[in-house]
Amino acid sequence: MAENRKRKFWGWGYEDQGPTPEQQKHMAERMAKRFGLGPLELTPAPKESELNLRAPRVKPPAALEAICSTSTHDRAGHTYGKGSRDLRRAFRRDYPNPIDVVAFPRDEKELIAVLEWCDGARIAAAPYGGGSSVVGGLEPPEGDRYRGAVSIDLMHLDKVVEVDRVSRAARIQAGVYGPALDAQLKPHGLTIRHFPQSFEFSTLGGWIATRSGGHFATLYTHIDDFVESLRVVTPTGVVESRRLPGSGAGPSPDRMFIGSEGILGIITEAWMRLQDRPTFRAGASIPFPSMIKAAEAVRQISQAGLYPANCRVLDEGEAFNSGAGNGDEAVLVLAFESADHPLEPWMKRALECCADHGGKIPADAAKTRTDADATHEGSAGAWRNAFLSAPYLMDTVAAMGMVSDTFETAITWERFPEFHRQVMECARDTIARVCGKGSVTCRFTHVYPDGPAPYYTVLAPGKRGSEIEQWDEIKAAVSDKLIALGGTITHHHAVGRYHRPWYDRQRPDGFARALKAAKRALDPRGILNPGVLIDPDPD
Repeated sequence: MAENRKRKFWGWGYEDQGPTPEQQKHMAERMAKRFGLGPLELTPAPKESELNLRAPRVKPPAALEAICSTSTHDRAGHTYGKGSRDLRRAFRRDYPNPIDVVAFPRDEKELIAVLEWCDGARIAAAPYGGGSSVVGGLEPPEGDRYRGAVSIDLMHLDKVVEVDRVSRAARIQAGVYGPALDAQLKPHGLTIRHFPQSFEFSTLGGWIATRSGGHFATLYTHIDDFVESLRVVTPTGVVESRRLPGSGAGPSPDRMFIGSEGILGIITEAWMRLQDRPTFRAGASIPFPSMIKAAEAVRQISQAGLYPANCRVLDEGEAFNSGAGNGDEAVLVLAFESADHPLEPWMKRALECCADHGGKIPADAAKTRTDADATHEGSAGAWRNAFLSAPYLMDTVAAMGMVSDTFETAITWERFPEFHRQVMECARDTIARVCGKGSVTCRFTHVYPDGPAPYYTVLAPGKRGSEIEQWDEIKAAVSDKLIALGGTITHHHAVGRYHRPWYDRQRPDGFARALKAAKRALDPRGILNPGVLIDPDPD
């Protein structure tokens, strides 16, 4: 069941990827100097031979044995996602509740057979896309309610089945990874233009199930905007919506499954709205005296209906850490792109908005380019490279015993300044109390006419063996603050298990009852991702 090039079972990417030992040592030296620490020792990455996984509690029927695996690599790799807590448990060699069996159905018929086995045998079933969840969305439930747990990996459902060039849409299997999807669309001159940070190791089905946030910082921000129709396999049958550009016929069936995180069914196919591949580009990095001044400019841009593809504010610390700034100024990474027209008027107006709020406008910033390098150079290029390489560095950060993770949210513009002040104060105070010292930085990942999506990054020295507990304490404090101030517990990272306590407070009670009713109707035995979003019925 394994590829020739093996994925890390414990971290991000392939086994031959990531910083070299020399680079890791250099990172540790820089981190120690930054926080005034003694030498930081790097914990070796775990090996399969060091794991002592519980024996599988269930055995697949003979008809499914050929598509199932119980190897240590597959079971460990499908038990955790790629969040900070996941990495740290892997570094502790701590797998107390592993997935029992990994199923790799090759088509929808085999997927239905796997679900029927799980449903009939009281086995929890966890749909698996690319395994990039950072919120505990993959883990099997604890306790003895279920006889075992099966991870259902759709990696073989990886084709663009049909392309409608006239309507600019395609029917796509849910297990296709981002790069493979883009490669299959390229000969048609099309792209989904949805590039989350996890793009390399995440799938279309995963994006839809978790309401992923993607490339566009404005207008087309979430995968929701691209879904035209869905096909979903549930324990009680197949649900397929009608392919339409829009409909006012009652509540949207697609919306019920978008963001459902695998608790209602497994997405197997989707008709997706596509974009022509951009050929015109314009980009600029604009320094601002403060994060708040940059936010004021971004609000004006977002409300002007200019719809830049990239409109991301980096606070002073975030800009410095990524190489996009000197540490004294916030930076706005701004970019427009089009497959149809030059962009000077849009960029010119956006730069005027920046100047209105103290932004320093670079020379020739409004010039349209027709090559990809337009957004790959200078400060914008430095931020882009740091953004894409960040997942590869998390392994090293975990190995050196640092407490590092993120939390993200969204809030309306009129509340943002005070919201941001209190969240930063809460995070800094908690970091100082829990870790003694550390930093918290902020950037905007997406912006809307009515508010931004701030994304906060924590980095602090950890106490060896207690890094998870330290992060949990920081996470709880800031999450309580986010909810108390009226923000969302997650803008684009999904709920999983880690966000459940705060999602339960954010979610209206009436909606919770409706969601449980939908769960009973589609998954009456509660086998699909139990514990995610809602708890299964006690009976």
